[in-house]
Amino acid sequence: SSGINAEWPLRPGFVELLKSRGIIPGIKVDKGLAILPGTNEEPTTQGLDGLGERCKKYYDAGARFAKWRSVIKIGDGRPSELAIQSNAVGLARYATICQENGLVPIVEPEVLCDGEHSLETCQIVSEKVLAAVYKACSDHHLYLEGSLLKPNMVTPGNSCPKLATPEQVAEATVVTLQRTVPVSVVGVTFLSGGQSEQKATANLNAINAYQGTKPWALTFSYGRALQASVLKAWEGKNENVKAAQDTLLFRSRANSLAALGKYTGEENASSASESLFVANHVY
Repeated sequence: SSGINAEWPLRPGFVELLKSRGIIPGIKVDKGLAILPGTNEEPTTQGLDGLGERCKKYYDAGARFAKWRSVIKIGDGRPSELAIQSNAVGLARYATICQENGLVPIVEPEVLCDGEHSLETCQIVSEKVLAAVYKACSDHHLYLEGSLLKPNMVTPGNSCPKLATPEQVAEATVVTLQRTVPVSVVGVTFLSGGQSEQKATANLNAINAYQGTKPWALTFSYGRALQASVLKAWEGKNENVKAAQDTLLFRSRANSLAALGKYTGEENASSASESLFVANHVY
């Protein structure tokens, strides 16, 4: 997939070039986060006003899918029921508007890894959030077979002293999905959420290797965990383009293998083992 922005002039033939390479263009359609009034600094996502008109414009420009990110925080009494329900309804409304305008919606309820919470706490919160999201999707008559889910993996908080193995992450994540995500959702495309590149790949591999009922395609939609070592290899220099391309190809192949449960690991000395965590990550 590749992002486009219909507010900017597209280069002549750019969408056609993408399509000729088998790349389906898509676009992030939300307008960022704002604090939800009446909560302990819990975010809600903006951008529903005028979304239908924007989606039509994006479709006409060549986009065929869209993404909308909602964020849930853990800690200090969070998440509140208000924040969960507000974000669930926002995701459902966005997704339905996308489908009405020919776009496949990627539904992204991200439970942030900021904090000291345990793996078990993340699982409890993730289950509650996903259950609310799919209740709202049902209420809004979303065609689930024409949508994708982009969730967090179930992991301990970034500051939790008790780490989790890939196998523990896999079990908690798959069980969470089993309890909340309808079978008719065709694909789950995990976000990396600040994990190192290697950890994100290893956890994805463990999820696909986990022995349990998994009726969905379980794959990746990484930002930082695909780009960090690529940008480091490139350094903005023309002479490093080939090295950056090779790095991107390596990471893409590693994650493709992980999506099949066939990833066998790599050397820890590379930058791919560095944490990519950013507190209160916004993009």
